[in-house]
Amino acid sequence: MTYTVHRLAAGDIALFRALNALFGKAFEDAESYIAKPPSDAYAAKVLSKEGIFALVAVSDEEVIGGLVAYELDKLEQERSEIYIYDLAVDDAHRRRGVATALIRRLGEIASGRGAWVIYVQADYGDEPAIALYTKLGRREDVMHFDIDPE
Repeated sequence: MTYTVHRLAAGDIALFRALNALFGKAFEDAESYIAKPPSDAYAAKVLSKEGIFALVAVSDEEVIGGLVAYELDKLEQERSEIYIYDLAVDDAHRRRGVATALIRRLGEIASGRGAWVIYVQADYGDEPAIALYTKLGRREDVMHFDIDPE
């Protein structure tokens, strides 16, 4: 199988929509990713931001994997961190290096931007994700809390 990894830009609206469809299916969360799609203008605005990284793996004009990450500028030092928020590969294309290729491409981008670390969360029980991230980095056990805005 051959595929290319591409960073989405403002004009990549069709790929942006395909990426959200992939996430909706992979995460079984159509409500969040598909039900209320953003406008083309919003998508173009977000994709044009330097600190937002939307990457897709494309094979035969089909999005087979994708990753969305955000750059966070730090205050304690002149540096940034990259947070992988979403990462998914279509069921039919898993275990073929697609996720690793997406993360490696993000690593190239992060290095070029001078980021000091890329980090990602995994859910307990998601053994494939845990194995992938363990292969690529160091594990830290932390607690995650969602706080509703007031």
